[in-house]
Amino acid sequence: MGDNQTDQTSPLDSFCGSTFWDLEQTWNTNNPSFTECFHQTVLYWIPCGFIWLLAPYETYQILYSNARYIPWSIFNISKMIINLLLIILSIISIIYAVIQSNNDVQIYTYDVYYVTPAILAATFVLTLGLMLAEKRRGIRSSGPLFMFWFLLTLCGGFTYADRIKSIVDGMDSLETYPFVWEMVYYPFVVSMLFINCFADKEPLYMEGEGKSENPCPEEGSSFLNVITYSWLDTLVWKGYRKPLETGDLWDLNSRDKSKSVVPRFEKHWLKSLSKQAKKPSEPKATYGAENGGVSFKPSTSSKKIVSILPALCKTFAPEFLLGALLKLIQDLLAFVSPQILSLLIGFVEDSTQESWKGYLYAAILTITAMTQTLILGQYFQRMFIIGMQIRTSIVSSIYRKAIKISNSARKESTVGEIVNLMSVDAQRLMDLTTYLNMLWSAPLQIALAIYFLYQILGPSVFAGLGVMILLIPINGVLANATKKLQIQQMKYKDKRVKMMSEILSGIKVLKLYAWEPSFQAQVEDIRNKEIKVLKQAAYLSAGTSFLWTCAPFLVTLATFAVYVTTDPSHILDAKKAFVSLTLFNLLRFPMSMFPMLVVSFVQASVSIKRLNKFMNADELDPESVSHETTASAINIEKGSFAWSQGEQPILKDINIEIKPGKLVAVVGQVGAGKSSLISAILGEMEKLGGKANTNGKIAYIPQQAWIQNCSLRNNIMFGKTYNESVYNKVINACALKPDLAMLPGGDSTEIGEKGINLSGGQKQRVSLARSVYSDMDVYLLDDPLSAVDSHVGKHIFDEVIGPKGLLKAKTRLLVTHGITFLPQVDQIIVLKNGEVSEVGSYKELLAQKGAFAEFLLQHLEEEGADEDDIPDELAEIKQELENTMGKEEFARQISRQRATSETQSQNSENAESKPMIASPDRSLSSGGSLRRRSSAKDRKSVDGGAPAAKPNNTKLIEAEKTETGKVNSQVYVHYLQSVGGWLSFITLILYMIYQGFAVYSNIWLAKWSEAGNTTVGNHTVEQQRDIYLGVYGALGLGQSIFLLIGTITISLGCLQASAILHEGMIARTFRLPMSHFDTTPIGRIVNRFAKDVDVVDNLIPSSIRTALLCFLSVISTILVIGLGTPIFFAVAVPIGVLYYWIQNVYVATSRQLKRLESVSRSPIYSHFGETLTGATVIRAYGQEQRFIKESESRVDLNQICYYPSIVANRWLSIRLETIGNLVVLFASLFAVIEREKGTMDPGYVGLSITYALSITQTLNWFMRMTSEVETNIVAVERIKEYSEAVQEASWDHGKREPPNSWPDKGKVSFEKYEVRYREGLDLVIKGITCDIQGGEKVGIVGRTGAGKSSLTLALFRIIEAASGKITIDGLDIADLGLHALRSRLTIIPQDPVLFSGTLRMNLDPFNSYSDDDIWTALEHAHLKTFVKSLPAGLEHEASEGGENLSVGQRQLICLARALLRKTKVLILDEATAAVDLETDDLIQATIRKEFKEGTVITIAHRLNTILDSNRVMVLDKGEIKEYAPPNELLENKESIFYGMARDAGLV
Repeated sequence: MGDNQTDQTSPLDSFCGSTFWDLEQTWNTNNPSFTECFHQTVLYWIPCGFIWLLAPYETYQILYSNARYIPWSIFNISKMIINLLLIILSIISIIYAVIQSNNDVQIYTYDVYYVTPAILAATFVLTLGLMLAEKRRGIRSSGPLFMFWFLLTLCGGFTYADRIKSIVDGMDSLETYPFVWEMVYYPFVVSMLFINCFADKEPLYMEGEGKSENPCPEEGSSFLNVITYSWLDTLVWKGYRKPLETGDLWDLNSRDKSKSVVPRFEKHWLKSLSKQAKKPSEPKATYGAENGGVSFKPSTSSKKIVSILPALCKTFAPEFLLGALLKLIQDLLAFVSPQILSLLIGFVEDSTQESWKGYLYAAILTITAMTQTLILGQYFQRMFIIGMQIRTSIVSSIYRKAIKISNSARKESTVGEIVNLMSVDAQRLMDLTTYLNMLWSAPLQIALAIYFLYQILGPSVFAGLGVMILLIPINGVLANATKKLQIQQMKYKDKRVKMMSEILSGIKVLKLYAWEPSFQAQVEDIRNKEIKVLKQAAYLSAGTSFLWTCAPFLVTLATFAVYVTTDPSHILDAKKAFVSLTLFNLLRFPMSMFPMLVVSFVQASVSIKRLNKFMNADELDPESVSHETTASAINIEKGSFAWSQGEQPILKDINIEIKPGKLVAVVGQVGAGKSSLISAILGEMEKLGGKANTNGKIAYIPQQAWIQNCSLRNNIMFGKTYNESVYNKVINACALKPDLAMLPGGDSTEIGEKGINLSGGQKQRVSLARSVYSDMDVYLLDDPLSAVDSHVGKHIFDEVIGPKGLLKAKTRLLVTHGITFLPQVDQIIVLKNGEVSEVGSYKELLAQKGAFAEFLLQHLEEEGADEDDIPDELAEIKQELENTMGKEEFARQISRQRATSETQSQNSENAESKPMIASPDRSLSSGGSLRRRSSAKDRKSVDGGAPAAKPNNTKLIEAEKTETGKVNSQVYVHYLQSVGGWLSFITLILYMIYQGFAVYSNIWLAKWSEAGNTTVGNHTVEQQRDIYLGVYGALGLGQSIFLLIGTITISLGCLQASAILHEGMIARTFRLPMSHFDTTPIGRIVNRFAKDVDVVDNLIPSSIRTALLCFLSVISTILVIGLGTPIFFAVAVPIGVLYYWIQNVYVATSRQLKRLESVSRSPIYSHFGETLTGATVIRAYGQEQRFIKESESRVDLNQICYYPSIVANRWLSIRLETIGNLVVLFASLFAVIEREKGTMDPGYVGLSITYALSITQTLNWFMRMTSEVETNIVAVERIKEYSEAVQEASWDHGKREPPNSWPDKGKVSFEKYEVRYREGLDLVIKGITCDIQGGEKVGIVGRTGAGKSSLTLALFRIIEAASGKITIDGLDIADLGLHALRSRLTIIPQDPVLFSGTLRMNLDPFNSYSDDDIWTALEHAHLKTFVKSLPAGLEHEASEGGENLSVGQRQLICLARALLRKTKVLILDEATAAVDLETDDLIQATIRKEFKEGTVITIAHRLNTILDSNRVMVLDKGEIKEYAPPNELLENKESIFYGMARDAGLV
């Protein structure tokens, strides 16, 4: 159309045989219409051209569709029939033209009458073909086809109207046929458009996947519904009527599921890795003394890091480019509005123009805005989907990586940090995708704006441009400073979250020791540093926003000033002023986006760096252990292994061959490398030399059982299918039958995080049952019998591990500390200092009189070898040793061992140096969980204690509470109170003044443009111009200053609130009762400290600020338009009501979706944390794929909640922008109407429409920000909920203060004492009454679940009495403050928990003892030599959970803690369960000596540890059954204690 407007005789004139374009007929008239030639060409060709242009895209969509075959329906049959009729109509047209030309009708000799119908016929054939192909390939609605019919209807409308007008004007005979044809043709086209508004039926099946149970309606929506998001209406309504639940949401679209996204990304990522791998680094030869030879080490040059960025780009580029195209169209459309505005102002100024033009301009303005709205909606939707897919791929890749990462790389980052990669960094990349296109779009918008401004104001624009360029480096400096602060804050946050997660893991120990204040102070110290950094960031951001408010204004001011001062003829009129202002407003967006972009990019680049570091970390070498089929099950030749390359080998020169089906024991002192040997066989260690091979599938039982948070049965089946008979056999063999009877839901009881509701022994048995059920070939057992009672241990050995057990045909490698089972094994491997010192059968080794005999002697001595009461098995061993060595030699050796043992407390060489050299990663190698939560031995009774319990309490972990409905106004009040009432009020006033200045500066501009060249009073033109300019500048300066002060006050206020909220939450969290931690996963509490605190720190301040500014801006817009055209207020009210209503409907849904999303996020992270701690076990069983699948299904579930919230955003913005577009329509219509009356100034038209054009964006932002404030304030709600949770009793202020010397005797009395774990559970201790005299040593025994540990918990008031009381030295402990009580008792707990920090901090967190005291305690705990040997001594850093010390060493540190306190009452809660006999012996000897005067209550595990007690208390089901001296009980063959001693082989 464009080219042909040039002159009268255009080629189209001869093509049609009539004039193509006639200005007089179409434009300069009160009654406009197009020429016949224009009707016949352009109006038909545009829609046809459009569909031919998009046909390749549509073909691509058809070819790649997964669905198949849409059944026939009334819709597609009607479409086919009408399409055929349209083809016939077009052909009839050609035939009619041929007939007429044969009849010499002059007009039909022109080409147009053949070409246009032919084009139409060809196009209709194309659409018919596309429709049939779509029906076959299951596409239910087509965008291009809908748009084609829409354009055809739009263009045809003009022709149709023209034909009808021709009747009114009276038509000649030549016009009859076109009239009739159009009357038939046009209704067909309109009905096609109507039918295309609906989608076809569902396709019969999908290729490559089953149909979803609950498919997303988007897949079956028509194009119209998709671009307006009407398919979401049902969900939005449902959400408005009642709070949504996960069940109300639809499945993900197949394109967004992990199974279709992740493989695409993995493919590109593996390509990038393999490219890098092809560039080898040269290995260097080094001479290794330990191997006695040369070994090759890879060169230490740091390997090049492969970035995940290229892989991401390759995966998501196609979708991204389509989004970019939409963005481009939208950017270009944005610049149509100023041109139309210019025409509209011109129209108001020039009263001679025809009125219809004004309405036309108003219509074009609205249509442009509406098109922009729809395109932008699609653009954002696509970007968000890409973001979501990026997150899915990254989370999944991190998970896959975490399962393969090597132990040395694993040590570099804590669990918390790796989880952060998943939660924070993946999120950041996801947020970036929406802004990424701004990289090219912002410069393009700036360039276009400057070009159009140059057209209006000439070179003066460059003054404004200069100001912009000047601001860029300033912005750069600010951004850089922000980046530094960002990194610093992340560092503190990581540190704080890591610390919290550790504290929560060991919270029970903190409570028992009354150490909470010290740890709380440590966290608060980190938090204060973090707040300090945030404060600096707040000042910076205030500076930045000051700059960016000033910037557009300065630019406008500079441009106008230069324009009016450079030339007297330059006069600022309404058109120039307001069109420029609109363009400057368009310029403001890309410029204000720039700082945000920079921040986003900075954050994303930091995140990518962190991700790259992790994704490039060393992986376990799958080649380190080969899996060839050989004659032996396990074979190691000259193996030497370390935890990481370049470290000293832990295992040296290992030669082992184990034949299939054999039972082999590995024995040796603590730290000899027994667990490391198993890790080496599993391929968990770095092989420095030699060869290792295993043959067959492996099952692994770690030293510290790894238990998943799922039902007990699923823990045992571990991904295998259920086979009832095998399952029952396994349960019986592993002695789990009685335990199942006690659990409230039997084997479907949910086991808490880290097996929290199982005792140590039960966890170990479940872990064993898992391995037996898995039915593998090779079993690696890392001391599974240490945590179970001796009689259970015997049962398990006989039924499972031993020569007659379930595993008798399998190869078994058993690390053990017990010597009773050794005679029954086929072969024994003795390890000493990481080397194999002897291998052979039991008899052979005895004969050699080497390390093995020494090992036996030592144990015999501990068991009391020359006394008469030793059990049968030991008696046999003693006999054999005597026979081998001869009686005298044996007696001499035994006495030598005894002498050694007695001098051990004087740091004899033997006890100190040998047993204490532990593998640096002892507990890691033993698959230990990384953050173990201490567990009471009979936490069983926690959940009911008897099989009769109701089956419905199988859940232990309570589902996370999601608040529903509107956020309670109390939450806002609570937040504002934290900010401070005055601060809030002052901020509001400052912002109102700022807005006043902003509005008035524009009104002033309107006045100025009206004044033009006229002068007032006796001012010259120049003076007047300077006054206008000066006032305009002053108004701008005022805006900036008030905004700056306002921003600073609000930022500081919000930070103050943030500090107060965190302080409250942490103080209350430490004071929560233990029962709360038992029923809440750590991850959930950590989430409060990580995610929610982050929201309060970083998101809430900015969203409140923006919401406030937007609100004031909307109010001022309505006022400005209304003051110019008062009639506007009449429309503003209904529009306002509509807006408010849409907002309400949306917020209800959006808020709930956000809540569901954040609740569905926690399981991803808790599953991930669990995987990290159990990675060794998962790898050993080869279950990686199953866990990856599980993780992906959790991610998908989270995206199911996230996707509707993205779409709800679009749903809202389409509706809001439509409201904004209505404002534009009415503002421009009223301007046209007022102009008819002659009451409207062009300046005011400019002002009101400029404001109206910006309202869409402002409304959108306002809505977005208010809902953001509301969704983010949920974080405050969650923090508030924690800070108001039920607390335990007061720490310091009880009913009475104990005297300083209390307890001085240590007499403990129970009077009718009863206790339960939580409200609603059964009693665990049932009315016991007894006295323990001061200085008495009492042992407490009982089967698992008898209530032994409950007694210790009761003494410390971890659980409070249900009735009765406990007194210590006459004081009722219920009257004391908790810390007063807990700090005067001492406990050595069952699980030795250490915190990351120095050893000194672990012994004495309050710094209340001198170094000498600490060294003395260490000396008595047999750790002095070990600690002295460490380079840092007391300042030695323990890693997370004390991972770099062996279990034995950790237990000795707990002993040292007890020795430091040295109170009158000491409780040992199975303190030696996890320790080998040797360490056990050390601990017992020290306690006897150091606590000679005190009362010692021992919860016994190995009966021999309490045989020398004054009295023994036998508990059963929470009642005292026997309470007497041990020898008295042993003499009574009927006593329960005698029965237990007999089972343990002691009598």
